[in-house]
Amino acid sequence: MTTSSQLITQINALQVPPGSLALWALGQSGFVLKGGEIIVYIDPYLSNYVDEAGYAPPGTFPRQFPAPLLPEEVTNAQVVFCTHEHADHTDPKTVAPLHKASPQAVFVGPPQSFDILYEVGVPSDLIDIPPVDKPLTVGQLTYTAIPAAHYDLDYDPQRGYRWLGFVIELNGVTLYHAGDTILYDGLVDRLKRHRIDVACLPVNGRDWWREQRGMIGNLDAHEAAELAATIGADVLIPMHNDMFAANHASPAGLADFLDRTYPRQKYHWLQPGELYFYVKS
Repeated sequence: MTTSSQLITQINALQVPPGSLALWALGQSGFVLKGGEIIVYIDPYLSNYVDEAGYAPPGTFPRQFPAPLLPEEVTNAQVVFCTHEHADHTDPKTVAPLHKASPQAVFVGPPQSFDILYEVGVPSDLIDIPPVDKPLTVGQLTYTAIPAAHYDLDYDPQRGYRWLGFVIELNGVTLYHAGDTILYDGLVDRLKRHRIDVACLPVNGRDWWREQRGMIGNLDAHEAAELAATIGADVLIPMHNDMFAANHASPAGLADFLDRTYPRQKYHWLQPGELYFYVKS
């Protein structure tokens, strides 16, 4: 198994020419992206904080696999996206040591994530709270914040949207990371304004039993497949389905639905630490 230091070395060394994008899966909704010399982290959850923080009895939400990276070894982050404040997306036990290891990194997220980041020591001038639907740049990277509905759009006139996804344009490739969301009126139209090459979408779904245990759900496999096909995404990367045994849906559902409904839709399940190299055709 690749160690944390070996994975960091691989990320740093990999050459990613124009028109391509490298993705490493971190588990749950976490990814590392590299295009050219730009290295981006999205929703890194690299601790066992969800199980240790007292949200539920200990042992309810343990990690199902070791973290592919140690946050204190993440010395290469340039931009870190946090889609919302839930601990598997803005993890204080990850972002604090990551900031110390990568003091140059800019963090991007909604106001609730700002609160957590600032509390653990990230200076406010390194945290961006983006408006939605407006392209912004960090160096050679362009991103657009897209509202997410986890289960609703949760908009505050003073603070903005609580849940976000991001369209990230890097190295000639456009990736959409949905964060945690279900479908809502206007999401498809928002995404069709962009030419999405890679769509990272949650597929764990939702049901009454999990809701009673405090687990707010997401798109299910059918909805994610329909969304990817409708917006014309070249590749679907399923996510948010591997970290917690109590919040898992079988990958067979997605495979079967795509085979019957969209057999030419490309998709790939990533294992933690796995590299997926996308080349735009």
